[in-house]
Amino acid sequence: MDAIFAIEQINHVARLLWKESKQKKVWAFHAPMGAGKTTFIHALCEILDVKDAISSPTFAIINEYKSAVAGTIFHMDWYRLKNEEEAVQAGIEDALLSKNLCLIEWPENAAALLPDDTFNVYIEILDAATRRLYTTV
Repeated sequence: MDAIFAIEQINHVARLLWKESKQKKVWAFHAPMGAGKTTFIHALCEILDVKDAISSPTFAIINEYKSAVAGTIFHMDWYRLKNEEEAVQAGIEDALLSKNLCLIEWPENAAALLPDDTFNVYIEILDAATRRLYTTV
């Protein structure tokens, strides 16, 4: 998928991405600070009918949500992780192996833990209100 979108279109793009890639279990969101990783994940969780409070797990590292559409979702933020060992101690490996949907911000901070079939989502800042999203496996 390759899409250029304004912030107002984020739910539409999230819906298209889910429709195209819902069979993927580990999604890694690559983007610079302020590009909208958490905002996009929030939009994705909304279309997946998550009723829990959706927030950035920057300090908790892992948030768990329940979805009527996707079951259990693990939202992870690896920004504060120093290495893979710290990630393992935080329970990240268990989440990745759980077969539940895992949505990961800052995956490069423990990239060795990502499975080979990780679904990579890239978000680029084009200007203050416009983003480009593209994907690779």
